[in-house]
Amino acid sequence: MNRTPLSIAFWNYDRVQPLVSGAIDIDGVDASFHTERIVTEIFKGMIADRKYDVSELGMTYLLRVLDKPDPEFVGIPVFLNRAFRHSAIYINNASGIERPEDLAGKRIGELALYGHDAGVMPKGILSDEFGFRPETARWLIGAIDFPMEPVRYVPQPHPDHVQVEWAAADADLGKMLEKGELDALISADVPKCVLDGSPNVSRLFKDFVSVERDYYARTGVFPIMHTVAVRRELAETRPDLVKALYAALCEAKDSTMQGLLRGMTFNNMSLMLPWATNLLQENRDVLGQDWWPYGVAKNRPAVDAILRYHYEQGITSRQFVADEVFVPYLMDT
Repeated sequence: MNRTPLSIAFWNYDRVQPLVSGAIDIDGVDASFHTERIVTEIFKGMIADRKYDVSELGMTYLLRVLDKPDPEFVGIPVFLNRAFRHSAIYINNASGIERPEDLAGKRIGELALYGHDAGVMPKGILSDEFGFRPETARWLIGAIDFPMEPVRYVPQPHPDHVQVEWAAADADLGKMLEKGELDALISADVPKCVLDGSPNVSRLFKDFVSVERDYYARTGVFPIMHTVAVRRELAETRPDLVKALYAALCEAKDSTMQGLLRGMTFNNMSLMLPWATNLLQENRDVLGQDWWPYGVAKNRPAVDAILRYHYEQGITSRQFVADEVFVPYLMDT
């Protein structure tokens, strides 16, 4: 049987390893798998360098591309990276910020983009639940802790009434937060000063796990960070291959999940993580038996939220709907 070669790029997630190892096959595909030092380099490889046929993409990267004429890519409803993001808001402890409403009037750093994937969700939540508006703060966009090339390969819009600056190439927003040069920071990556336990910094939401679990219980939103994009031409001409890719990604995720569940019998001793079994059970109690769902139906609240937030925050020119983001023949998943 002839197989179609496809170049596929993901970060090194446990949920894709059964594909990368060859334990799970993509029907009809001769796949070559690729990864990079940091995940944004995968995005650049797909969007700017046209290196891959299929690639992980941050939701905001995909939506910024879709907002251009004749977009080259389209999504499939697989969500490789997702995270609750109340915990992504950090503060300098001398800034006078004690509650979300205190962010108004402050100087806030943000990693990589105005509206990076871990920034859109917190801003949306702060707006929905606490009345915070991004235009009431001053924003500085830059890197933290390690070198990162500026993201110049996607549009970088922001509303005219929001004050946004870009930091110098050698700036470290984490160090600026610790020194008090920033009042707060929103970042997908945890700043070194936080990991090191600096007394100068903390999270805005101290008991963030309880806050995030309560948020899920009330909204049904498990925030989506990254999806999977395919070249539109491939999606339109070979739906059989895209359906096979979706099925294989689902099987790989389910295989990894089942491995973790089987490991609970032996207290997940393969993981160097105390209380891992208890955490898995707690997650299943809160999020359900399929705690990391793929497909459209189980992810409607999260998809609708991220699409609405992009529009409300001026990242996309209009509010997209799921049918415009994902291939039509996987909308019933």
